[in-house]
Amino acid sequence: MKKLLTIAVMLLMVVSVQAQKKNKNAKITVEVDGVCMMCKKRIEKAALNTKGVKFANWDVESHQLTLIMDERKTSKKMICENIAKVGHDTKEIKATQENYDNLHGCCKYRDEEIQEEH
Repeated sequence: MKKLLTIAVMLLMVVSVQAQKKNKNAKITVEVDGVCMMCKKRIEKAALNTKGVKFANWDVESHQLTLIMDERKTSKKMICENIAKVGHDTKEIKATQENYDNLHGCCKYRDEEIQEEH
């Protein structure tokens, strides 16, 4: 009986550990504000410079950043923080005014005139 109980406990532990494992590679999308190809390059570079990000593609029209990342090494929040550091807003994290001000003049996506020009 003791042996059976020990086996049952071990099986439950294995199932529990398996349920907690994160995906090695996950595909996610993040909405990122920007307006041009310079923004695209900057956003993708910031994402790819995050440890664990294997693929990043930002679409200028939809503002969707498609990512493939290793959830064991990074998180959506960490990626959004790195994107905010280069001056771009996400729904999760807004860029500081200082980081936004460092953007090139044509990349000032918060300015309605700039948005209309693109």
